[in-house]
Amino acid sequence: MATVDYALEIKGLSKSYRDFKLNDVSFALPKGYIMGLIGPNGAGKTTVIKLILNLLRREGGEIRVFGRDNREDEVEVKRRIGFVHDTPFFYDHMTCRRLKDSVAPFYRDWDEALFRRLMEEFDLPLGKRFSRLSRGMKMKFSLALALSHNADLLVLDEPTSGLDPVFRRELLGRLSAFLQDGGKSVLFSTHITTDLERIADFVTFIRDGAVVFSAAKDEILERWAVVKGGPELLAEEHRGLLQGVRKREFVVQAVSADAAEARRRLGKTALIERASLEDIMFYLTRGNGHA
Repeated sequence: MATVDYALEIKGLSKSYRDFKLNDVSFALPKGYIMGLIGPNGAGKTTVIKLILNLLRREGGEIRVFGRDNREDEVEVKRRIGFVHDTPFFYDHMTCRRLKDSVAPFYRDWDEALFRRLMEEFDLPLGKRFSRLSRGMKMKFSLALALSHNADLLVLDEPTSGLDPVFRRELLGRLSAFLQDGGKSVLFSTHITTDLERIADFVTFIRDGAVVFSAAKDEILERWAVVKGGPELLAEEHRGLLQGVRKREFVVQAVSADAAEARRRLGKTALIERASLEDIMFYLTRGNGHA
């Protein structure tokens, strides 16, 4: 059996704060694919990304980027990562040209021609001050910088939050083009799960600092179902089959991680529908546990 070549491997990752703990987080992104990192606000997504970038010191576990430890080989690892944050941090008074001139020398593989081409494609003026750019234009500029030093792993932290659907589709198209080179990979943290259903190959769901699941997107969508029925769904015999239960008067709703078994056992008395990523995240976050 052929071995899998990973762009990113995280094993047993932990980090503690006074009121939050990232606990034994493990997942892996094969080279050449897009992984969506989903979860409610405060779940730990941004903490994981900061640990990958070594902006925080992990307390336990291991992070390897293209086989290299992200702390021991920090310079080489960061050279191969392009990062886009949901709130770009640049000097507001500087023009796009000056910002680029301050960033480019840090990367030995900086591609000026590619940067110019992306600026034209995104319709971004080099001479305009960063403070005068709209939110969407700021995100496009950040993406242009991240793509212009031939990064092998693109890490995006909520890049489409608050942006209009036109720009979001444009960004998703750009990510698909980025992957045309088989060695490129993307880790895409977002709460807009419809974006991931279009382009993600794998999805990792984090809740309360722990991984709920990490698997191929198609496998997740095939396996999970939304179940709707009457109070009989709360029977003890269904414990373990249903999760994220929500009760409203005479209606019970939940999700199941075993759609086939749910249809076999409940198909005659309940409505069973294919679950979206948004459904799964909603019920597991807002529901009241198991049936």
